[in-house]
Amino acid sequence: MKPIAARIEAMPPSGIREIMTLADATPGVIRLVAGEPNFATPDHILEAAAQAGRDGYTKYTSNRGILELREAIVTKLEDRNGFTVDTEQIVVTLGDINGIISSLLALVDPGEAILIPDPSWPNYVSVADIVGAEVVRFPLLPGSGYLPDIEALDRICASTPNAKAIVINSPSNPTGAVYDVASTEAVLEIAARHDLYLISDECYDEIVFDGEHISPASLDDSGRVVSVYSVSKTYAMTGWRIGYVAANEHLTTMMCKTQEGMVSCPVGVAQKAAQAALEGDQSCVAEMRDAYKARRDRVLPLLEEAGILLSRPHGAFYVMVDTSATGMNGYDIARRLVAEHGVAIAPGETFGPGGEGTIRLSLATGMDDLLEGVGRVTKALEDWSW
Repeated sequence: MKPIAARIEAMPPSGIREIMTLADATPGVIRLVAGEPNFATPDHILEAAAQAGRDGYTKYTSNRGILELREAIVTKLEDRNGFTVDTEQIVVTLGDINGIISSLLALVDPGEAILIPDPSWPNYVSVADIVGAEVVRFPLLPGSGYLPDIEALDRICASTPNAKAIVINSPSNPTGAVYDVASTEAVLEIAARHDLYLISDECYDEIVFDGEHISPASLDDSGRVVSVYSVSKTYAMTGWRIGYVAANEHLTTMMCKTQEGMVSCPVGVAQKAAQAALEGDQSCVAEMRDAYKARRDRVLPLLEEAGILLSRPHGAFYVMVDTSATGMNGYDIARRLVAEHGVAIAPGETFGPGGEGTIRLSLATGMDDLLEGVGRVTKALEDWSW
């Protein structure tokens, strides 16, 4: 038979998924690897979904998503993210990742380039491969809390004539960085100067511990910002697969074409659950955020004492750990931690060259398991260091 698509054949697998699979096959492993909230979806959201099923939300919906949900999204963006759109500027998606790939399919022709942070979520590379886009990385600065190196980004944009879009992620996976106003404005200025779209992945927008989340669209009305969100992390709804994109109306209309070709529409019952999440009591959001912050505040002193904390995370629920003293590849560290110490983490290299010499710990697990797992990691790294 003829070979399968070369770009898919060459696509690197996610190191996160590799370690998750290894942990699944190893009894008793403490899991600090995935961005999977350990909380249950709140009851009022479950009840709304059950009622939606009884009310008949079991059919196809619009490619854009159910109108009532888009109205709830418009209100949320105005009240919590500081910018105004209308319902025709919203597309409901199957999670954050569907929002990103649908946006890129509508924006980027094969052979054009997208600029992504280094380190960053590995799925950005997977999406680029699927779209047929070239990936160009720009550095984040560990010494500055993993904020972007603005001068380097400007130089890279100037030397990449086929660039079409910049991707940013705040709060960040894997670093926990939260872009301040100055950094956000600087990236926006670069995007405008080089006539690039800015895809802002904001799936952790309501999990901020220090400072505040800045949505780039609140600082720019040119239409070049594409804002991508999800209910997955905020409301412990990862399996419901609902995200949403806010962008200029021409782009969202084109995205409806890509949605039709990929998924037709998100699940109606899940959309009604997301509507209940956005419109309902938000105390659950604060409770989960406070729990993640408490976990962070217990873990950071342990990592600092061990001399392996790279940067203080200000949002999301991840911590980057320095493993350079071991001289080992992050994948080897991750595999050995599962096999020898019964703890699963994410290898830094899966997040790009900027992740070399690091691992990522997830705070999205209970406090007891978290502290035990961190203890096992610090002991192993001490034993393996030169």
